[in-house]
Amino acid sequence: MTRSARIFVAEVIGTMILILGGPGTVIFGQFLGFDIGVLGVSLAFGLSLLCAAYLFGHISGCHINPAVTIGMWTLRRTPGREVPWYLFGQIVGAALGSVVIWAILETGDNAGTPKLARQLLFSGASNGYADHSPAKFELGAVMIAEVVFTALFVLVIAGTTRSSAIAGFAGIPIGLMLALIHMISIPIDNTSVNPARSFATAIFADSWAFEQLWVFIVFPIIGGIIGAGIWMFVTTDEEG
Repeated sequence: MTRSARIFVAEVIGTMILILGGPGTVIFGQFLGFDIGVLGVSLAFGLSLLCAAYLFGHISGCHINPAVTIGMWTLRRTPGREVPWYLFGQIVGAALGSVVIWAILETGDNAGTPKLARQLLFSGASNGYADHSPAKFELGAVMIAEVVFTALFVLVIAGTTRSSAIAGFAGIPIGLMLALIHMISIPIDNTSVNPARSFATAIFADSWAFEQLWVFIVFPIIGGIIGAGIWMFVTTDEEG
């Protein structure tokens, strides 16, 4: 299998794990009428990334996030010729994860359980602002949050995967950082910092999720570039 194909497969499966573990926890929790809570959802996202990182980190770096891929390209750690394979794999993996959740809801035995519309369940796990923000934060607040938290996330990734870092250690702080970001920002916009994650839930959500999706594509990518830029500014070539 070629390097490009291995990257594609790793990013597809890794992104699918993140979607099943993150939004899946929210959606199935809502379906059962069980409040997972901010802490539970945050840990679900963090643990999903941690597991995927140790599974596929040696193959693709387990970006499973377009903002991370663009950040790593900015840092010159990911060659430009490989970027499309990362992005394509992340989009396909996000869609597959969403389809699996949809299929379980569609074909599961729902007897005795209040059955919410699938659209409502996916909408509840989608990213949004204004009326679709959990705490009704407006667009400006969401833009700031997505840029800042994605930049910090990429900074942690850059720092823990530097050449002088302890080998095999990166997955733990990266997963914990994603969990922390969710603890902070779920009330703001359900936390994106990942365009693929936002795309996944928007597929089966109400139309507003796709209408607002551009925010969760543009600003995480801007944040990823800023995070990479900060890392290049504060480190030497040997550390980078």
